[in-house]
Amino acid sequence: MILSELDRFIVGDAASVRDAMSAINDNFREVVLVSRADRRIVGVITDGDIRRALLRGATMDSPASEVMSRDFVSATAEMDRAAVLDLMKALHIRHVPVLRGDGTLQSIHFLEDIIGAPVCASPAVIMAGGRGVRLLPITQSCPKPMVPVAGRPILERIVLHLVGCGVRHIFLSINYLGHMIEDHFGDGTAFGCRIEYLRETTELGTGGALRLLPQRPRHPLLVLNGDQVSRIDVQGLLARHAVAGVRATMAVGSYQHQVPFGVVHEQDGRLMRIEEKPSLSMLVNRGVYVLEPDVLDLIPQGQSFPITDLFDRLLERGEPVGTYFSDDEWLDVGRPADLLRANGLA
Repeated sequence: MILSELDRFIVGDAASVRDAMSAINDNFREVVLVSRADRRIVGVITDGDIRRALLRGATMDSPASEVMSRDFVSATAEMDRAAVLDLMKALHIRHVPVLRGDGTLQSIHFLEDIIGAPVCASPAVIMAGGRGVRLLPITQSCPKPMVPVAGRPILERIVLHLVGCGVRHIFLSINYLGHMIEDHFGDGTAFGCRIEYLRETTELGTGGALRLLPQRPRHPLLVLNGDQVSRIDVQGLLARHAVAGVRATMAVGSYQHQVPFGVVHEQDGRLMRIEEKPSLSMLVNRGVYVLEPDVLDLIPQGQSFPITDLFDRLLERGEPVGTYFSDDEWLDVGRPADLLRANGLA
């Protein structure tokens, strides 16, 4: 939302109720923000606030400052979509302004935008059947995808992100303590989507579980790991896959690793130079994929099969395989140290 668009949602603190109502009529969003001369937001007015004020005896010429709510809910740019949606649902509100540190307006979250993205034809499969052995004893009585990150289960964050990107049909592949996942998500209605379950009776890996789909999808299939919190642009990933003319696409991202030692460069037994603790940058697999429907036929039935083996098979057959670079937020919480960092404890 650029500044000229934001101006449609702002009136000055000297404005009247009539001015506020006119702004609401013009922006079609049922809300207007009140700012001081320095553009710091000091209040919020909804069309409901105006109606209630008029019933109390206010007039169209009354100051808007008498109608506005000074104790309003706002967000910071650091809050992710899931956290904002949670806030909206908890407080039964439909709009949350995003304020900078100086109180000026940066953007506005609208409920219909968060859960009303253009509907995505592709279904998604989230692999949520792992035991999470590395996270024991946390996963002794809780499936790894349901481990909380900042107060919300990892899997719920993934589901809400997909719904926010327009995905409306999600399959959850479950095994270990799968009933806890089913109890939490049900049929998906409470999360704005339809959820079905792929129930593994044995561990099938990140690829083998795809053979449990009730039927071959009609559109490219999104596949995601259930222990990685990602903010990837799903629409962008699918668009890239479509125009690239490939059989499968793997989302990749940069990974920085600092070597804790001085790296020696030598030639023929002679020291050339020492590079002290260099930082290496590599592309890594981000655990998000797009597959053409008929690619699923290459997955063996009823046996453990990593999805990376599927990519190897495609390459061996000479099939085109694409990559999609994403520098969006990404957290792999499969290890205790990663989980602590994700929760701000390390």
